[in-house]
Amino acid sequence: MKIFLDTANLDEIRKYNDMGLLDGITTNPSLLAKEGGDPHEAMEEITRIIKGDVSLEVVSTDYDGMMKEGKKLREYGDHVVVKCPMTGEGLRACKSLSEQGIPVNVTLVFSPNQALLAAKAGAKYVSPFIGRLDDIGHTGMDLIKEIKQIFTNYNFSTQILVASVRHPQHVIDAAKTGADVVTLPPAVLGKMLGHALTDKGLKAFLEDWEKLQAENSNKT
Repeated sequence: MKIFLDTANLDEIRKYNDMGLLDGITTNPSLLAKEGGDPHEAMEEITRIIKGDVSLEVVSTDYDGMMKEGKKLREYGDHVVVKCPMTGEGLRACKSLSEQGIPVNVTLVFSPNQALLAAKAGAKYVSPFIGRLDDIGHTGMDLIKEIKQIFTNYNFSTQILVASVRHPQHVIDAAKTGADVVTLPPAVLGKMLGHALTDKGLKAFLEDWEKLQAENSNKT
């Protein structure tokens, strides 16, 4: 399963990319606004750092606007994937952009029907938002299972990109379900790195080594 980072924070992107953990990046207008500064400079730098797919989102809601923005975003690099919303106009743009060789990530997916339609429109990725479903009393991971079954049944090449991930257990559940990608906030990826027993074991190893060094030092 691929791991994308869901952020526009350049420091976080560099940190986890230097660890070799990132297969791509997802951004949206809210994440860019959170970081401030010039969003165009940020997108340019993100696409320079990351060699895998980078999802950059349109802000237009009409077909013509999405087409214009999508082509402009693609100028940042051949690895740019254009994010379009799960609307009728968004699917129309998805079909047209895909036919022109520009891959599309259909975002804000909340039902199996929406995922099916996005796949039929030619999306490279569909992004189901599982955390937001959890927030309103649904089980977001059930949606991933349903989409996975539908895509498998009909051999859709569209990849399931699990979004709105709130905690590390979401990542494990997505991997066990067979999702293609998870996109994570930096805080969730950071939590995946740590474990109390890892810290305890490392502390014990270092203490034992220091003890051994002291014993040898006393002999001399």
